Amino acid sequence: MNDLTRLETWVTPLLQKIGPAERRQLARTLATELRRSQRQRIAEQHNPDGTAFAPRSGEEKAGRIKRKAMFLKMRQARFLKARSNANSVSVGFFGRIARIARVHQYGMRDRVFPGGPEAQYQQRELLGYSARDLDMIQEILINSIF
Repeated sequence: MNDLTRLETWVTPLLQKIGPAERRQLARTLATELRRSQRQRIAEQHNPDGTAFAPRSGEEKAGRIKRKAMFLKMRQARFLKARSNANSVSVGFFGRIARIARVHQYGMRDRVFPGGPEAQYQQRELLGYSARDLDMIQEILINSIF
């Protein structure tokens, strides 16, 4: 049983005791904080397990000019969305940017630009739960329920 499943079984009976309006507010808070956490982790260029993102191809060569961080625009609020209601919370990429995120999340093949050559992208987990995220979720739940 993973940490998220354990957290879910622990919190489900507690959430059933509070009303829909309070659950909705709690879900909104969780969604906002999770989006902030994911955005910060993407800016730090780290996978959820704490390892660094795989570098772009060619970046490891000596003498290269250091490029800007990856995914600068993708972590903006207009692309990285947080959605919530009384029963669920979701943070993710929606719309056309979701395809680009999926290619990097799973390390798939895709065209570099429309009609261009195909490239195999390294896996870079843009979305996921870190241990810090699970601790933050527990803290918010405990503070709001008790």
